[in-house]
Amino acid sequence: MKLLNVIILFVFVVGAALGQEPTSNQKPKPSPPASLTKADAGPSAAAPSAAEKYFSDVELIDQDGQKVRFYTDVLKNKILALNTFFTTCTNICPPMNRNFEKMQDALGDRLGKDVFLVSITVDPETDTPTRLKEYGRRFHARPGWLFLTGKKENVDWALYKLGQYVENKDDHQTVLIIGNEPTGLWKKAFGMANVAELVQVVESVVNDKGATR
Repeated sequence: MKLLNVIILFVFVVGAALGQEPTSNQKPKPSPPASLTKADAGPSAAAPSAAEKYFSDVELIDQDGQKVRFYTDVLKNKILALNTFFTTCTNICPPMNRNFEKMQDALGDRLGKDVFLVSITVDPETDTPTRLKEYGRRFHARPGWLFLTGKKENVDWALYKLGQYVENKDDHQTVLIIGNEPTGLWKKAFGMANVAELVQVVESVVNDKGATR
């Protein structure tokens, strides 16, 4: 457990922070996307949950060119590990995603069932779905590992809600976010830590039962 204490940077319960702005040290804040403003203005068939209100449900695009909603399709009812990157990054991104490749190997058949991997680009204007698909092949990405891009304003907003928004792509963090959306437990860990230790953090999030904290 001593090693885990080193790699876990932050533990938080999303339910306790819903409705609040991200509290990381990030100073820049992107403008809310126009689509989000329009959606908020009109009537809704069903009232969104507190988690959906917090994360928002902006439209993103995966590596297969499929449109997905950030909360409904990516986060809702899922346990996931998430990182940020861009395809032309040559320093920290390759080792972080090699860690994801090793994590998917460790997860085996549980990938895409019990746990999902999500990589969101911080350079959506360059990183098209085709580029993401090709990038994923470099790391032998299997179904259950999602690469996301989209309109810049939508990607920026999703990143902001995760505390990962940066104005300059080269400033993106080496943080791995591991979350259990059903229970509201989220942990942040160093993305280039030893894979065995990262898998232990993932398992601790998978096993969370949502007990009163």
